Amino acid sequence: MTTGGRAINTDTPPDPGPADLTGVAALRSVLRRRGFRRLWLVLAAASFGDWIGLLATALFASAQFENTAAQGAAFGLTVAVRLLPALVLGPIAGVLADRFDRRYTMVIVDLLRFFIYGSIPLVPLLGGSPTLTVTWATVATLIGEAITLIWIPAKEAAVPNLIPKSQIEISNQLTLITTYGITPILAALLLSGMTAGLQQSGVSLPDWAQPVQIALYINALSRLATAIVVFFGIREIGGKSEERRKAAEQSMTTQFVEGWKFIGQTPMVRGLVLGIFGAFTAGGVVIGAARTFAYSLGAGEAAFSLLFGVIFMGLAFGIGLGPMIVKDLSRRRWFGMSIVLASGSVMFLGLSIHLSMALVGALMVGAGAGMAFLSGTTLLYGEIADELRGRVFAVVQIGVRTVLLLAITLAGVLVGLGSSRRVELGPIAFDVSATRVLLLVAGAIGIWVGIGSFRQMDDKRGVPVFADLIGSLRGRPLSPPEEFARAGIFVVFEGGEGAGKSTQVNRLADALKAEGRDVVVTREPGATDIGARIRGLVLDTPEGPSPRAEALLYAADRAHHVATVVRPALARGAVVISDRYVDSSLAYQGAGRTLPVQEISWLSAWATGGLRPDLVVLLDVDPNVGLTRVDARGAGADRLESESRAFHERVRYAFLDLAANDPKRYLVLDASRPVDEIAETVAERLSTLLAPAAA
Repeated sequence: MTTGGRAINTDTPPDPGPADLTGVAALRSVLRRRGFRRLWLVLAAASFGDWIGLLATALFASAQFENTAAQGAAFGLTVAVRLLPALVLGPIAGVLADRFDRRYTMVIVDLLRFFIYGSIPLVPLLGGSPTLTVTWATVATLIGEAITLIWIPAKEAAVPNLIPKSQIEISNQLTLITTYGITPILAALLLSGMTAGLQQSGVSLPDWAQPVQIALYINALSRLATAIVVFFGIREIGGKSEERRKAAEQSMTTQFVEGWKFIGQTPMVRGLVLGIFGAFTAGGVVIGAARTFAYSLGAGEAAFSLLFGVIFMGLAFGIGLGPMIVKDLSRRRWFGMSIVLASGSVMFLGLSIHLSMALVGALMVGAGAGMAFLSGTTLLYGEIADELRGRVFAVVQIGVRTVLLLAITLAGVLVGLGSSRRVELGPIAFDVSATRVLLLVAGAIGIWVGIGSFRQMDDKRGVPVFADLIGSLRGRPLSPPEEFARAGIFVVFEGGEGAGKSTQVNRLADALKAEGRDVVVTREPGATDIGARIRGLVLDTPEGPSPRAEALLYAADRAHHVATVVRPALARGAVVISDRYVDSSLAYQGAGRTLPVQEISWLSAWATGGLRPDLVVLLDVDPNVGLTRVDARGAGADRLESESRAFHERVRYAFLDLAANDPKRYLVLDASRPVDEIAETVAERLSTLLAPAAA
């Protein structure tokens, strides 16, 4: 399907919607999907092969020489060459990933990598000279990394077709932690363990059985294993949607141009890509300047290693715990905030005068980068159409590798050319050097990019950023402004049974009408014909619906009520006074029925289109007092009024908690106070809202 000429992803499995799954339960849920589970195992094997291959290839090349300088050059060359293919093959890799069957693409690339990487340790065994061995290791790495650029977007583009949209974030967490947390550690431990074990044992092994060669064989065999699993075990990863078939009928040049046009003309994608580039630029500067910065702290080589270890700890923290912290915060906003956090932490590093400060900064750099990486890839997975996904991911891969390489190189050059000056302020002494200036400038640029990305992607314009963040941390993110011209005032009365809401609604309405104001009095449920029928289903039947069905019925009534009564009245400038609204569902169905409050909140926000009252008057009453008032009416109790005292206690404290979390919007009054006194207090509070509206 298309919206405004832009492709929107519809090629995903049915999404069951939000579920109350966290932690281990969420992981189990996503791993129950056979296709994704097998792909995750494939990615784990491929990542393990990548990391151990990176370490082993560099060590293998440097071991061919005895001269220290030659060893360093060989080591650096084989590492740096992994970043270069993006400049050559990158521009067309995404087109190939979108054009051909992704399953066959991944299998063919993995088989090629099996032969290419497997040939590296065979060259010296066949009599090759050290120079030939290093040359072939470099060339093989170059070829392997070049074709990997086709494999990556094919794999990335296929993931959303294996899982529903609601599980994309948790699947990304699992994949990223495996790729950047578990497998590099296992690879380093295995290689160092084999090397140390051989040295301690004193056993002499043939050249083909040395630890580095074994590691290279493992790298090659991991590619063969992934090819076999993908070909035989994940058949659903291939195939083409109708949109992809149509796109494949175009020339490769047209596909290439269309992919770049989509990125350039779509604010969300453009902001996402620019934000990722900015984050990796700042990260590259940190990498290029890290060694010199560590020495400026007076801590030497140990500090350099420690800083890098802490950055990876922060990365794991951001990926693993970030979603649990921000909860329901808009992922578009979270992405921009994460870029700003990482970049601001880079500036904090530049200002650090002690190793402890630097470690805090490094931890926050990693956390911000990890959260940006997770939220960015989640957005790409969930919001890019299947026929364009490969090209978008290819652009991200090209840009990340390019800006990372340039940033590391430029930072190293600038740091090398700069000078350092010692500044003493009483007992405190620190260095002001080109390294610190570079970190400050890189951090400032990153913040600028993050803010620009945020503005392009923001899906809650008009909602204060920090208030939204604080609300999300508390489990109540702010809703975006209504999509209609709101000229009136919306007042809601809430409270438990027998609180006197109807009395105060009528008193306020009469007072406002006496002033000549347009007033609309309404209530939930039952404000419309449809609402009256729903009210009968919920309250007037002995057994009534199940708790979830009850919540859905109230949401249906509220959706119709807001669309046909509340919004039209607010649009013409009336004062709308409602007896109950969203908070009643949060208190009664959420706390009272013990349903997940976040789910009720999401359901109510969707039903109302995010419409929030300007003032909520909470009439607080002890359930014993309130229910006694209900009995005194002699009209009989409905199904909710007949619930237990414990039920009504939960409802009461849920209302009080809601009010405590948003004191500016709530007016909490003791319902036992005299009726006239309550009415006067309400009118006084409302006058502060009516005055600006009248002006």
